Amino acid sequence: MTRTVSRSFVVVTGALLWLAIALAAAALWPIYRSSELIILIAVSVIAGSLVAIVSLWRKWSFIATALATFIVFLVIGVPIAVPSESQYSVLPTFAGLVDLVFGVALGWKQLLTISLPVGSYRALLVPALVLVLTAAIVSLGTAFRTKVPELSVIPPVVLFLAAVAFGPTYPDRPVTLAIALLVVVALILVWFRWRRRRDTVNALEAAMDTDGEARRKREFGFAGARTVISAIVVLVIAASVAVGVANALPPTNDRSVLRTAIVEPFDPRDYVSPLAGFRRYWQPSTANSVLFEVAGVPLGTHVRLATLDSYNGVVYAVGSGRATSASGSFARVPSRFDQSDVDGNSVAMTITIAGYSGVWVPTVGLFEEIDFEGARASELLDTFYYNKVSGTAAVTDRLESGDSYTFEGVIPAQPSAEEISTLTPGTAEVPPLGVSPDALTEKLDQYVRGITIPGERLAAMLAGLAADGYVSHGVGVDEPASRSGHSADRVAELFTEPRMIGDGEQYAVAASIMANGLGFPSRVVLGFVTSDQQIRGNDVTAWIEVNTAAYGWVALDPNPPLREIPDEDPDDTAQVARPQTVVQPPEIESDTLNRQSNPDSEQALQPDLDPFLQAVLAILRSVGWSLLVLLVLAAPFLLIIAAKVRRRLLRRRAESALEQISGGWQEFEDSLLDHGYSPPPSGTRTEVAAVAQAPAAHDLAVHADRAIFSGADPKSDEVDAFWTNVTDLENQLHTGLSRWARFKTKISLRSLGGYSVTSLFKR
Repeated sequence: MTRTVSRSFVVVTGALLWLAIALAAAALWPIYRSSELIILIAVSVIAGSLVAIVSLWRKWSFIATALATFIVFLVIGVPIAVPSESQYSVLPTFAGLVDLVFGVALGWKQLLTISLPVGSYRALLVPALVLVLTAAIVSLGTAFRTKVPELSVIPPVVLFLAAVAFGPTYPDRPVTLAIALLVVVALILVWFRWRRRRDTVNALEAAMDTDGEARRKREFGFAGARTVISAIVVLVIAASVAVGVANALPPTNDRSVLRTAIVEPFDPRDYVSPLAGFRRYWQPSTANSVLFEVAGVPLGTHVRLATLDSYNGVVYAVGSGRATSASGSFARVPSRFDQSDVDGNSVAMTITIAGYSGVWVPTVGLFEEIDFEGARASELLDTFYYNKVSGTAAVTDRLESGDSYTFEGVIPAQPSAEEISTLTPGTAEVPPLGVSPDALTEKLDQYVRGITIPGERLAAMLAGLAADGYVSHGVGVDEPASRSGHSADRVAELFTEPRMIGDGEQYAVAASIMANGLGFPSRVVLGFVTSDQQIRGNDVTAWIEVNTAAYGWVALDPNPPLREIPDEDPDDTAQVARPQTVVQPPEIESDTLNRQSNPDSEQALQPDLDPFLQAVLAILRSVGWSLLVLLVLAAPFLLIIAAKVRRRLLRRRAESALEQISGGWQEFEDSLLDHGYSPPPSGTRTEVAAVAQAPAAHDLAVHADRAIFSGADPKSDEVDAFWTNVTDLENQLHTGLSRWARFKTKISLRSLGGYSVTSLFKR
């Protein structure tokens, strides 16, 4: 409901609300951390203020204000929320408008499934635009046009809470922002209270003589100053106590936000361990086949496919379900990673996929930026996930022949071979190993017997494997038998057989278990070594990474050198420990889902489905999305209608018959307001009824006055008759109106203000 406000009220109130919105929007900084967010906040607040002021000046209805808001959203949305799709940085494009509209519905989920900060990636600034623009318009509109301006502090608070809910798990200046926002909100409430008191006193002074007027002004001035000073003192004390408590008792754990409650769309445990398919690359059909081509890296570069840190005695896997494993948590990558603090060499390479197919993305070093090319570039980028702890990348849409991408990263500095003996264990956390074969432990004791320095023990272990081990993939007719797999029994067999025969699959797992036994956090890496620009199946290898205090994660090659394997068993026939119970490794298969389909990507229809069924499902999907969009758009109007129905039921079912009749008259009065009538603000029922210019309205007013002032308790049939007359009068107000005009009366906000709203929550 529009009310008269002065220019000073608009200026002061607008400034205070601007400050509140700015402080609340500052909570969005940990999500974006980009200059584009600052521009978005400034433009959104200014645009929202203009809409609110013009709406006040022109006395727009709710529908007109909402329409103006939508137009402003489309005009400013693309340049400030989807800047990559804008033309000349100020003009929206059709593609940008599409991303803008879809971002309103989809951006919220994407914010929760992507690593932070997101910068200006894609259309992820759209949720911030919606929050800030809506908060500015609703807050200022409530302050300028309603009888309860105090409710205008709610939108900034909602904006702050939404920013925290969608933000990171770690607190980022929460106490400072929260207290600052609390102080500003309190000042706004004090300002509104002071204005209300001053307006009331001015109204009383208008009926007083000159002396009385001077006396009232002096009393009011003292009382107003006392109120403001008291409020400021209370705020200072409360803020000081809050800051002291927060500093004395800082939070010890990460906070729980929305992203901690959702299921990550990519779970590596849904896929077969990539190490289980090691021997697949050595099959005759794959060994000499080109998997992908790589350009931009020197020969001998290790190309990472996946990092595995969880071992349960059967397979080495990416991540763990039994313990907290940061390497198992993948997130979408929004933009370029800042690796400027890493000591190493930059690398920029281009990879073109040929025969390789899978979810794991070949990378080198630590990720900085990736750019997919080709027809599927957009789909691959939308399903690209990365784990910055392990350096493993994946795409749920799977890489296929013809895909291409450029990758930029940093290869961390590594110690020389001579420096390995000087390394000391780091503090990285990896999931505890499920099994350590006894034969492996005995062999490790032999390798490091008499050595006490951690780095020297690690070097001795690697030297022992290189001296005793032989490499055989067990696929050629001339190669000695070598069983595949890396379960506990297979690793134990490596040390119990007279000849230590295996390949990278077994040696990497054995070396990782040994390094863990020496106190070095370790993990296994599956990848390839570049021999030329074409990577073939026989370029596959596996190595380990150990965490050290000086270098972080250090890559070590545990594979013995290639050499001829003796035909006869060595003369040493000493008894060795029996291998542990044979546990068969999982069946080697392609990277298919084991437990559930990927919830973040839309599952494709099976090709063998009936075409008619596919068409029906496609239509149902389109209808479902359309209904969802319509429901979202209609939600505000449905809420208004529901509020009015709730109000009518409370009035009709009041505790006493007298209250029911009074509520019936209030319902008719609200109908007049919604139909565009403007009855006197403090008029009697007869004066209000005269506005409708209907004899029945005058009779209804007389009936209500008689029932309320007679002192008698009306009977139930009299109440029913009164409400029937109310309904008839409402129908008369509809006479001559079009359907659209009738609908506008249903969603009008003129009658929903002040006491009417608050009374909806109590009987």
